[in-house]
Order: sequence, then C-alpha cells, then structure tokens
Amino acid sequence: MSQSLVLLPGLLNDHRLWAHQAGALADMVQVSVADLTQDDSLAAMAERMLATAPPRFALAGLSMGGYVALEIMRKAPERVERLALLDTTARSDTPEQTQRRTDAVAIARSGGFDKIMPTMLPNLLHPDHLALERIAGLAKDMARAVGVDAFARQQNAIMHRPDSRPGLPRIACPTLVLVGRDDALTPVNRAEEMAELIPDARLVLVEQCGHLSALEQPQAVSAVMRYWLQV
Repeated sequence: MSQSLVLLPGLLNDHRLWAHQAGALADMVQVSVADLTQDDSLAAMAERMLATAPPRFALAGLSMGGYVALEIMRKAPERVERLALLDTTARSDTPEQTQRRTDAVAIARSGGFDKIMPTMLPNLLHPDHLALERIAGLAKDMARAVGVDAFARQQNAIMHRPDSRPGLPRIACPTLVLVGRDDALTPVNRAEEMAELIPDARLVLVEQCGHLSALEQPQAVSAVMRYWLQV
C-alpha cells in the first residue's frame, strides 16, 4: 500500500476540489494537494511538484491535473507507485480548443474574469448539479481564489501540452482511469482510449456526473480511489 498520495487539481481548482478524498483516504495514506497555480507550463508544474514530493508516491490528477500527471510519468515514472487519471485526456488541444482558451484569457484580462466560471459551468457539471451551492458555488469560489494571472498561466500550459498517447503503453504501475458518465469536456471515449492504451488499466464510469467528478460525486470517487490504493 502506498504511503503518500499526491492530488493534482484542475483548471481554476484548488485543494478544495479534493477535500472529500483527502479526508476519506487519510487513514490509508499521507495526502497532499499540489499547487498548480505558479507556473505556465506542464513541465514547470511537474518539476515544482516533484521537488517537494516524497521519493515514491501514488498520483491522481483531474482534468489539467491529469495532464500534469502524464508529464510526471514522462519525467519520473520510477517515483510513481500507482496512477489515477480522472476526467482527462491524453490528447493535445485542437486548434479550436486553443482559440477558445486564448479568447477566454483575453476576456479575463480585460475585466471579465468573473464571467468565466459561470460560463464554463454548464460544460463542467452534470445538469442536476448546476444549482447546488456545495458544487457550483464552490467551483466559482475556487476560481476566484485562483485568480486571473494563474488562470492565464494554466491556460498557457494546457494549450501547449503534447499528445501523451505514444507514452501510455509504457506506463507500468497500477492505473485507474475514471470519468463522469456525462463529462462533456473529456468524454467517456477519451477515457476509454487511455484505458485501452495503458497496460492493465481499470476504467470506471461514475453515474450522474460531469467533468468535476471528485466534487460532484465525492463518495463514489473516494470509494473507487480507496480500492485503487489497495490494488
């Protein structure tokens, strides 16, 4: 069983994304949540995390956190005891996605940052969760805490990420690929693609769930991760 678990948040998320998992798994592992707000490239995010992480650890990333996790698997696979990729993709950005990110940063920089997360929420959350303060309200609070400058840095890192699919067959540790059944941003077929390419990966679909699975269905995600930590 792993002694340390490092959790990687998504775009405009902070440690609160993983609050339930951090609490629910604390009896099994020492949990830490990485700060992915300081750097404007996946490589720099990965280096910062690796500089402070234990020599060996379990690693879980959601969305952008998944991109960072795959960067860590390129840089230091020998340090990762087990890997969990939640609501993410191994593919690089399409030109259309990159343009949307560029436009969003321009809006945020010109005084429209407070409009960004409310606009994103319908793509981030299952429709049943859009009116729930503990989910939608928290997502907006996390975005405000991350702020404009870190948002721009994170978007730059995301839009310049490489295609990670060629490296997936080399992943040798126990791997969980989890996705919300109704994830509109990184849909089920992206998770299936990763699970097929990673040797012996386990694919889990979470029902009544969009992109922010750790927040939307915290009990289910924590239960699956508890099993993953014992594989």
